[in-house]
Formats: sequence, C-alpha cells, structure tokens
Amino acid sequence: MATVRKEIPLRASAAEVWDAIRDIGALHTRLVPGFVVDTRLEPGARIVTFANGMVVREPIVTLDDAAMRLVWSAEGAHTTHYNSSAQVVADGEAACRVIWISDFLPDVVAPDLDAAMTAGAASMQQAFGRAMD
Repeated sequence: MATVRKEIPLRASAAEVWDAIRDIGALHTRLVPGFVVDTRLEPGARIVTFANGMVVREPIVTLDDAAMRLVWSAEGAHTTHYNSSAQVVADGEAACRVIWISDFLPDVVAPDLDAAMTAGAASMQQAFGRAMD
C-alpha cells in the first residue's frame, strides 16, 4: 500500500484552520478553492468535484474536534482503496501545520496522487493567504 504525506505550514491559528477543515461541505469555498470546485453533502459523506472534472464520493470516517483530525475514504477515483486524514497541529498562536496523509492502492497511482495533494496543499496555503516562508 502506498502512502503520500504532506505537511502544510500555514500562518493561521490552529482553531481557524480546523474550523475550515471540519466544515466538510465547504472545501470549494473555505479550504481548497480552485483545487475543489464543488462540494455537496449527503448523509455520512460528501461528493467532491475537483478542478480537473473528477467527481469522488468521500464517506466521512471520523471528525474528531479534540484532536483536530478528519478522516475520510474515497469512492469513484482511480483507486481500489483510499483512506486519508488531515490533522491540524498548532505551532504557536498564529501558525499551524496541517498533516495530510493518504494511504491507497494500487501503488501505481502514487505519482498522480502526490501531484494532486501538492496542488491541494498550495490551494490551502493560498486560501489562508499566509503560507509560511
């Protein structure tokens, strides 16, 4: 099983970033606008439309406010298994990191998912307008 891990430093409070992540229906407006162009909610999941036109159903596995951690899976992508998490870690009062980890099969899609996650990370930094140098 392949894994892609991104640590995304942001100049925003952990509470501010967690509020955007936990707002699971607002990927396209609050967290990663441009990378995601639409998010629709259904019971227990969200339907995500990416800028490249791909539509993926993402069942929500865990939303843990105490740990500031969201876990989801994906259906409808080019994977046979996909599980991902995003956790916010405070780095002082006005900075934080988002640790985004995806585990998936088949391994051959790793370069594509790595590129997508890099684009998503850049979109997140732009959304908060305060990427770390």
